[in-house]
Amino acid sequence: MKMYTLIGTNGKPYQSEQKGTFGGYKPGRIYGRFDCPSANNAIAKGQYVQHRVFFADELTAITAGYRPCARCMKDRYPLWKQAEGQAEGDRKRALEIYRSLCGY
Repeated sequence: MKMYTLIGTNGKPYQSEQKGTFGGYKPGRIYGRFDCPSANNAIAKGQYVQHRVFFADELTAITAGYRPCARCMKDRYPLWKQAEGQAEGDRKRALEIYRSLCGY
């Protein structure tokens, strides 16, 4: 059986029999869809791959401390910017606000 390495809510990797539903870029702590043009362009150029992470779902990505991609998560990114503005530079607080705005 194939196993997949996903990132949990604690930000640490674990093994899963299920594929992730979102990908992410670890240094930027950004998550997005698998069809993201920005991520796919970087991957095609040989960049990004060693920093790629995967999540079971969106809530896990947010709880692990990742924000939405501006390019492929256009419906979520404005909520992130709203949360970031309300949090006045406190990323942890911004993620809490964002999570609430997303309905989680």
